[in-house]
Amino acid sequence: MIKTSNATVSKALKRLHYPLDIMLTCVRWYVAYPLSLRHLEEMMSERAVSVDHSTVHRWAIK
Repeated sequence: MIKTSNATVSKALKRLHYPLDIMLTCVRWYVAYPLSLRHLEEMMSERAVSVDHSTVHRWAIK
């Protein structure tokens, strides 16, 4: 059963265009702090990561 879940996770991660740690950081900041999606977009661009606010919103929904 563990192999099946690992295969499922790896299949889902294959489609991602961003590293998982960037995605989780954005979603964590969005949920934990009163930040807008556009503020997160600016914060990530200051860290040399180009991500659109709508992309962060999709991550938060998932």
